[in-house]
Amino acid sequence: MTIESPKPGYLDSTRPIDERVRDLISRMTLAEKISQMNHPAAAIPRLGIPGYNYWNEALHGVARNGRATVFPQAIGMAATWDRDLVLRIASAIGDEGRAKYHETLRRHGDTGLYQGLTFWSPNVNIFRDPRWGRGQETWGEDPYLTGEMGAAFVRGLQVGDSHPGSDPPKYLKAAACAKHFAVHSGPEKDRHVFNARVSPRDLHATYLPAFKKLVTEANVEAVMGAYNRTNDEPCCASQLLLVDILRGEWGFRGHVVSDCGALSDLHQNHKVTRNAAESAALALGKGCDLGCDCVYDDLGKAIARGLIMEADVDRSLARTLRTRFKLGMFDPPEQVPYASTPLSVIDCAAHRALAYEAAVKSIVLLKNTNSILPIGADVRRIAVIGPTATNLDVLHGNYCGLNDSMRTLLEGIVGRVPEGTNVEYRPGCALDQPTVNPLDRTVQKAADADITIACVGLSPWIEGEESDAILATNGGDRSDITLPANQVEFVKRLVAAGASVVLVLTGGSPIALGELAELVDAALFVWYPGEEGGSAVADVLFGKVAPSGKLPLTFPESLAQLPPFEDYSMAGRTYRYSAAVPLYPFGFGLSYTRFAYGDLHLGRETISAGEALPFRVTLTNTGTAAADEVAQVYLSDLVSSVPVPLCTLIAFQRVRLAPGESKPLEFAVTPEMMMLVDDEGRRRLEPGQFRLTVGGCSPSARGLALGAPEPASGVFTVTPRS
Repeated sequence: MTIESPKPGYLDSTRPIDERVRDLISRMTLAEKISQMNHPAAAIPRLGIPGYNYWNEALHGVARNGRATVFPQAIGMAATWDRDLVLRIASAIGDEGRAKYHETLRRHGDTGLYQGLTFWSPNVNIFRDPRWGRGQETWGEDPYLTGEMGAAFVRGLQVGDSHPGSDPPKYLKAAACAKHFAVHSGPEKDRHVFNARVSPRDLHATYLPAFKKLVTEANVEAVMGAYNRTNDEPCCASQLLLVDILRGEWGFRGHVVSDCGALSDLHQNHKVTRNAAESAALALGKGCDLGCDCVYDDLGKAIARGLIMEADVDRSLARTLRTRFKLGMFDPPEQVPYASTPLSVIDCAAHRALAYEAAVKSIVLLKNTNSILPIGADVRRIAVIGPTATNLDVLHGNYCGLNDSMRTLLEGIVGRVPEGTNVEYRPGCALDQPTVNPLDRTVQKAADADITIACVGLSPWIEGEESDAILATNGGDRSDITLPANQVEFVKRLVAAGASVVLVLTGGSPIALGELAELVDAALFVWYPGEEGGSAVADVLFGKVAPSGKLPLTFPESLAQLPPFEDYSMAGRTYRYSAAVPLYPFGFGLSYTRFAYGDLHLGRETISAGEALPFRVTLTNTGTAAADEVAQVYLSDLVSSVPVPLCTLIAFQRVRLAPGESKPLEFAVTPEMMMLVDDEGRRRLEPGQFRLTVGGCSPSARGLALGAPEPASGVFTVTPRS
């Protein structure tokens, strides 16, 4: 009789994951453990462990791994203000990642760079300054909006859009990562040496809330440490950030990964250690579990010198292995529900429809003089002009996937124009260089047309990460926030010749339009809209759908309204702390119809501290087109002992209304929403008066002047708890 040897404990899928992790680690030599501590984790054949690379990207689709659905860049998805849509998109990204991962295993037996299930997304840094080239990766300037959208992305990526209930599933579809922790938003050229100095109040009121929500509510599996120092401590080796807050206060149980090269920065640039062994010991001791670097190769030297113990390696290794077990990497495929995801999901019809929906909902109508949009059937001659009309790069944004069916702005417009309408295209000008050829008939063609669609703006060549934006002169950041000078002069020439100009602006950050804001007839901001960008823009231009995007960040008038880029104080920044009149305010976006807010009814006008305040408001479509509106709720603390925001977004709801339709909307102001953050970074509720404002834009006279609906507003009082 043959007696089969018992299955190793780590391969027994009926046992709790923590037991399996301990069993696996107990079978490893120290050298084998260290081989698992960098992002390319080596294979351990004797234990049946394949090689695995933790580094993968999915900001707006599976990135850098061949064909995938290309969704709008993250800042564009933020402009949809649609949590459910973001969750569905992230679930689709997880499906495509799963299909690619299992096909890679089938073909090669292991995974390389950009082929795994640990996606280093989303980026929930606060877009505090429009010069930052990587701001396009974020969800905007507001902590609440960033947290809501980022949490939806995490849930979609990790558990999908159909997981019932709140209990975590046995297996994750994919693992998300909240980055870059924390206080990180430029300058790009200084990120390896920069020390971000921030007050406890700004830290806890602005820079940390989104991370906290992703950790404590969305159960994000990983957190990435930033390159910079924060208040003198390197973020990847910070007692305050990693030990006291992340694992202490928030109870994070996932794993922490360094940004790529950040551990080398500890000794090479920040100079807080003298060599790689000391850097490895410092970072590991503070809870950075995985290195995107080669520094952790020196963990053996650090142990030999007594800087750390093998138990420290075991602790961090347990965290990263737990993630792999939760992804089903050590279980038979038939037990893992996502292992059978077919390759046919990649850029399937349903995912393309999601990309289209996101692109449509992201488009922000900034101006529409005399209702020149939508373009009517009586228009006979259209000129499509500008350097971004046929540019694929402005569809992508950075950290993008690739696709063989991208639809440019020109292709979308041509596909939408009815027969009998003349369309002529000319590039008109370059992206950022003056026109050399003096024989240019573009301006006259535009003047002869009924409408000129000027496709201008930015591209990832101009703004992005330090090494990617090849036309940026400031390490990927922008030194100015205007359009390139040659584009400005070109559009001015079009207007001077008598053309009726509709601007279609691409970009991932605010653009100060200067006098162009008054000169042109209409303006759409379309971000980096993804593979269906051309179709979405065309359908908005021609009125198949009404624009409904809202700005997730403030568009300043000019650099003069901004503090120095290197200053991380929030004073004078974003709609929450700046009293300057912006070009376009946070939350702003017009429609092809009109909305009215009224009948604000507070549950009570006076409540005790610790009580919630329910309220309702009626939203009405007073125009003639069916459309979506994003109702936004803002709270202002009218009397406080410390500086507080001018107003703060506390809730929002996207609503679809037919012409003439009204809908009551119900919300509640919770005690947490009423809390301020004091000088020590503590959240507390002070009794006093609060103003509640509900409307289609952040509260401002500028928004009303631009055409935002009059908001509904009311004041209530919080009394001390009896």
